[in-house]
Amino acid sequence: MADVLDIDGGDEFEVDDEGDQGVAKLKEKAKRRKGRGFGSEPSAREDIKYEAMDTDDSEEPGPQRSVEGWILFVTGVHEEAQEDDIHQKFGEYGEIKNLHLNLDRRTGFLKGYALVEYETFKEAQAAMDALNGSDMLGQPISVDWCFVKGPKKTRRHKRSGSIERRRR
Repeated sequence: MADVLDIDGGDEFEVDDEGDQGVAKLKEKAKRRKGRGFGSEPSAREDIKYEAMDTDDSEEPGPQRSVEGWILFVTGVHEEAQEDDIHQKFGEYGEIKNLHLNLDRRTGFLKGYALVEYETFKEAQAAMDALNGSDMLGQPISVDWCFVKGPKKTRRHKRSGSIERRRR
C-alpha cells in the first residue's frame, strides 16, 4: 500500500549542510496514514441501500420464506426417480414454482434429495403434511421445510469449577 504524507502548515524548511534539521522538522509536522478510508469524506458504499426481505419480528421457531417462495426439502428420494415423478406427486397440492434435483457427477443418479418450491405457504404446508412419510418408488420420503427460523439465541453462563472437573 502507498503511504500518504500530510503536512500541516506549508512552512518552508531551511536546508543546512547535512539537511538533517529540515527532515526532522518535516517529520514532526507530517501525519502518516496507511490504507483506505482514513479521510473524513463518506465513501460510496455508505450510500447504497441494499434490498432486504420483510420478516416478522417474532422470534419463535418455524418455517421461513425464501426470497421467491416456500421451499420444501425432500429427502429419501430414490436415485432413479425422475423430475416428472416428483412433479406429479407434489403437483397435486398446488402449483410448483421451482423443482431442483441434484445429480451425482460420478454416477449420474440423484443424490437422494430434492427441493420443491411453492408460491404460497398453504400449498407447501398441505404438501408437507400429506407427503411426509409417504412412499415414492418403494422408498419412504421425508418432507420438511428448507429454511427455518431458529429459537432466540441466549448466552450460556459459564459453570463454576469447570476447570477443576477437567483436571480430575
